[in-house]
This record gives sequence, structure tokens and C-alpha cells, in this order.
Amino acid sequence: MVGIFSLVTGRPGSSGFGSSSTAEQVTEGIDASNLTAIITGGASGIGLETARVLAIRKAHVIIAARNMESAKEAKQLILEEDESARVDIMKLDLCSVKSVGTFVDNFIALGVPLNILINNAGVMFCPYQQTEDGIEMQFATNHLGHFLLTKLLLDKMKQTAKDTGIEGRIINLSSIAHVYTYEEGIRFDNINDEDGYSDKKAYGQSKLANILHTNELSRRLQAEGVNITANSVHPGVIMTPLMRHSSLLMNFLKMFTFFAWKNIPQGAATTCYVALHPSLKGVTGKYFRDCNECQPSTHASNELLGRKLWDFSNKMINSLSKA
Repeated sequence: MVGIFSLVTGRPGSSGFGSSSTAEQVTEGIDASNLTAIITGGASGIGLETARVLAIRKAHVIIAARNMESAKEAKQLILEEDESARVDIMKLDLCSVKSVGTFVDNFIALGVPLNILINNAGVMFCPYQQTEDGIEMQFATNHLGHFLLTKLLLDKMKQTAKDTGIEGRIINLSSIAHVYTYEEGIRFDNINDEDGYSDKKAYGQSKLANILHTNELSRRLQAEGVNITANSVHPGVIMTPLMRHSSLLMNFLKMFTFFAWKNIPQGAATTCYVALHPSLKGVTGKYFRDCNECQPSTHASNELLGRKLWDFSNKMINSLSKA
């Protein structure tokens, strides 16, 4: 009930921010000029707003996007607001293991540091389909592609943190929808099967995987003593292109749940807060909603499930890489 009250009223939590806070408000006064950030899906929706706000805080922003025309438009929009903004665009298709590898090679070739990785891109409520690699689309895009991207960029982030003394931050966008998944949480034995497929539960499964990945990554980074944090966020319910497969349903629901919806500047706030705010230095393995730490589902807090997903994802990536 407290969470609903805070959501409706926008009442700030212990961080000083709440559901009505915007990305600009939560980063006000922060100088990010010494930071480089990659944002997947940064060409539209809350990804674009995240890119814009990090850029006006003077970070060097790399927009990683599948649609390069949209990415060019996003870059131009940011430059029109601030012609001194440092924004680059690079092609990335998270559905493709090959594309992820190519993106990382191209990024490493730039010779720039990497302080922040924001795994923002995603698909939602897709009809059943498989990627070119033969993986169910929502699991592949929302989890596996980001899992591989993070894995391949981790050495660069570790080196940057070591060379600069600046804490690295990895932010995975999850969703409150992670609570609505298959009974076992993750369908390890039939992850790619069309039989029993539910577009809503498959989305929830992929968002659960985001939190499990984050928490296991955080545990491993801590054990290694690396100066990098990993946290997951629920941005809120926002009408964005992500909902293109269910726009009629979402518009209908919005009529009855209007109080729970955010605009895009509010939707990007939690991501920007976790990426930049100095109060979160050293905070890792947490789940944030409305710019405040909160408790995810029982499945999401299950360390054994997290380790199983980590091993499962690595095995899947290795098999695809050899194919």
C-alpha cells in the first residue's frame, strides 16, 4: 500500500526522489564529463531520454541501436539542444550473437574508456518467434544479448576502473513484470519451445533474468574486488514503442490505471539516478524503483537460480559461438 501511495502522489522516498521525479531532476548538478557510457536502445523512448540527459551532464554517450536511421535522428536531436554534446552512434542487434561481437570489436577499436553500461533495449509481448540464432525472441533480446554484451565489455570496464580510479556502473533495465513469469521462474528445459509459450510470461521471464543476471554479476565482481557495481531498475509503466505489440491492450488498461503511468522523462529517472548519482557509490546488487531501493520477487532473490541462469547463459552463448 505504501508503494501505491508513493506512486500515485509522487511522494519522495529515502533518496529524496520519487515516481514524479524526472531524469533531469535526479541528475541536477552532476558533472559527468569524465565518464563514457554505452546505452543500448538509446534511439527512442526512455533510452533516448537517458542518452539525452547523460549527454547534457557532459558524459560521452554511445547510442547502441539496431535502427541506425533512428539513431542518427536521436543524435541530431541531442545536438540541437547542446551542440557541444559528445554523442556517437553504433549498430547493435541484440538478437544476433555475431552482431554483439562485432559491436564490441568496433567499440574497443575506438580506444575510449567505458565507465557506464546501461542495458536498456528490449522487446515486449512478442508473438512467438525465434532469432537468427534459434533463440526465443524475448529471452534472446532482453537477456541473452545483454548477457553477452556485458561479458565481452567487462574487461574494458575493469581496465577503465583500474586506470581512472572511477567506479564503473552496470545498469540492467528489468520490470515489475518480472513477478509474472512461468511457475519455475525460468524455463531452462524448454526455453525455445513454442509449446506452452505465453507472450506475457515470456516477457516476465526475460525481466526476471535481468535481475538474476545483475545479482550474480554483482556477487562475482565483489568477490573479485573489482570497482564496478551492478544494479537493476524498474523504470515504471510508460507508453513507448516497446509496447507496439500490445498497444490496444495498453491503451485500454491506461484508462483504468492512469495514476500508475509515467511520462518518458519520469521513466528515465531511475536509470539516470542509478547511473550517475554519487549517493550510490559502492551500492551493488540492488533493485530500484522510483529512484529508491526495493525488494524484488522471491524468484529474483534466489541465488541458486541466479547461478543456474549464469551457467545456462554461458553454455548457450558458447554453443552459438561455435555454430
